[in-house]
Amino acid sequence: MNGKTIKKIGVILRPSTPELKDGYAKLEKIFKNYNIEVLLENRSAQMIGTVGESFEKICQESDFLVSFGGDGTLISTVRKSFDYDIPILGVYAGNLGFLADLSLDELDAFVQKIIQNKYKVDERAVLEATVIKNSKEIKMYAFNDIVLTRTRVSNMIHIETLIDSRSFNTYYGDGVIVSTPTGSTAYNLSAGGPVLFPMSNVFALTPICPHSLTQRPIVLPGRFAIEMKTSEERALIIIDGQDVHELELGESVHIKLATKTVKLIHKEEYNYFDVLKEKLRWGE
Repeated sequence: MNGKTIKKIGVILRPSTPELKDGYAKLEKIFKNYNIEVLLENRSAQMIGTVGESFEKICQESDFLVSFGGDGTLISTVRKSFDYDIPILGVYAGNLGFLADLSLDELDAFVQKIIQNKYKVDERAVLEATVIKNSKEIKMYAFNDIVLTRTRVSNMIHIETLIDSRSFNTYYGDGVIVSTPTGSTAYNLSAGGPVLFPMSNVFALTPICPHSLTQRPIVLPGRFAIEMKTSEERALIIIDGQDVHELELGESVHIKLATKTVKLIHKEEYNYFDVLKEKLRWGE
């Protein structure tokens, strides 16, 4: 994208928020003032009572996508657009996010910077999970985390974990979070996992309420692949807190970092540690 003339962008709005209509009108006007065509995704358009384009079309035709909402909107946009390899700009409607860190009030000045090629693009790791069901491979991508957990509140779960096909650990408790660096400040952090620098090529395994105090989070290099399976009961696989799949007895889920990354557009002066300090209130 760097050095390329921006002609067209695609916009995705936070679902179930029709009050974003005025904000979208302002956003659209800003881009059009710079002769940039705006394509609004179908569901977002229906929500605010206008006409839109298919998600596939906007990914194929746009120079980049704009996610207007919060971090959840950006995460779902990342996952849906992953195959198209298209950069994403997160504009927040509400409070500053870890990912959506540009306000609508800052957008006009930032579009000028984009036109002048004065911006930066972060490349973030994505987790790829593969489950084989009825001899068919099901692939899933997670930008934040993949959680393996129990199907019933009353039961603990045993999760046997292998690293590069070698036995590593059996987690016994409420489950395990496999987190990307980007997702390390989400569920992983609340479960006692480490904060990872978001441009690192690593991932973390963090047990959820483990039965044994010897079970601790671990950070693994991105070149490793893990396999997880349950020996005593079914498990749930939760992708970014948004999609849920069942792992039957005898089935395994294979997890590794995807070969591609996600590209997030930021201001030149964007500093992750400033966001981290503000969101976690460090130093107060």
